[in-house]
Amino acid sequence: MLTKIFDISSRSLAVYRRALEVTSHNIANASNPFYSRQRILFETDSSDRGAGTVWGNGVKIGDVQRVRDSLIDAHLINTNPNYSNSNRQSQLIGDIEKIFSEPSDLGISNLITSLFSSFNELSVTPNSAPLRTNVLNAANNLAAKVNSVNESIDVLKGDIMNEFQHKVTEVNTLLKEIHQLNIEQFNNSNSGLSVNDILDKRDQLISDLSKLVNINVSVDNTNSVSISIGGALAVDRMHSTEFTMVEKNGNLQLQVKDGAYPVILTGGELSGLSEVYSQKIPKYKEKLDEVVNTLMNSINSEHMKGYSITNPQETGIKFFESYENGILTVNPEIINDVNKIAISADGTEGNGEIALRISQLTDAKLINGSTISESYSVLINTLGNDGLLQSNYAEANLLVINQLEDQQASQSGVSIDEEMTNVLKFQRTYEASAKLITVADEILKTILEMV
Repeated sequence: MLTKIFDISSRSLAVYRRALEVTSHNIANASNPFYSRQRILFETDSSDRGAGTVWGNGVKIGDVQRVRDSLIDAHLINTNPNYSNSNRQSQLIGDIEKIFSEPSDLGISNLITSLFSSFNELSVTPNSAPLRTNVLNAANNLAAKVNSVNESIDVLKGDIMNEFQHKVTEVNTLLKEIHQLNIEQFNNSNSGLSVNDILDKRDQLISDLSKLVNINVSVDNTNSVSISIGGALAVDRMHSTEFTMVEKNGNLQLQVKDGAYPVILTGGELSGLSEVYSQKIPKYKEKLDEVVNTLMNSINSEHMKGYSITNPQETGIKFFESYENGILTVNPEIINDVNKIAISADGTEGNGEIALRISQLTDAKLINGSTISESYSVLINTLGNDGLLQSNYAEANLLVINQLEDQQASQSGVSIDEEMTNVLKFQRTYEASAKLITVADEILKTILEMV
């Protein structure tokens, strides 16, 4: 009987020492947002039978359980890509809006108005050198702004491509780390070692990955995860896949290295970058090109009908030289000699009819039933609406993410008050077990003294 007391008490000391270690581990990670609280599951140790009597064997640790709600994790993995996609698109569209800088005195809208106004003023005094210079300055200012916008958008596209490449590298790094943790988890499980901290780290990496790309995650019977990206297997216990960036026909794509087809991106930062690069920027540039080409062609069409005030007079002169590859150029002949601004309809001195016609283009329905300025306003409104839409999507998804993270924290997070209560409880039990050993020792001494 005394031997049984010694055995039970000794096992109890070991169990509650381990319980205190787990509690200490919890407390130490109380401020770690990626840590999942661990919980000791106590079990009654197997009983012995002897001489028709059942003897209890005390307590043992059944498991050190990781407190984690996998359903919440699954919801987060599905919501993270939606937020990251919309948020990155919102930021990039905001950058494009800054490039256009509307409304402002230096915006394209105001500069178009200024150009038409300068022609209107010139129509009243056609031979005025200062007014002709004003027309040239207005045209140069508009061309400079259009060229600056196109150049800045091209720079932004280059930045997006570089960021996309960097994010692809991040994806590959995360996949390799997840693969390595799959192996560690598998080996530790087979060796009877704890895998809780490994699973926390792996969940953190999976969460980071879900912010970059849309993923599907499954767990096999060995507790190893398999992850696919857009239908392509990315990682499992056996290997990890390497992905690469591909720019094809103006589309920015993710592709398995040495693969033939692009991965379907529907969420994550990579999807946001690809969407803006491949779809939205071309749409905005196409609309801007339509506005600028219509402006150039309509002004040139009227201007080529007019006569200059040079000696000899010239006609058939283009006002704008060209608009190619995003560069609007005023005719160099006019830049060198404002007298070549051809605004006389019949070649007579003092005739400014062509200038008047050009100024009236501001009210002409030249683009799908809209004026040039109205069509440009559609572009700016589209920019604003696209940005607002993505911002609203991001805000809604962020609200869901915050709620899910709060729910997960309430379950997996460490409560210092609860852990300190456990410390006291485990400490008292540990002390009681030690006391039992002391009592058993005293009983044994008494028995020996009686012999």
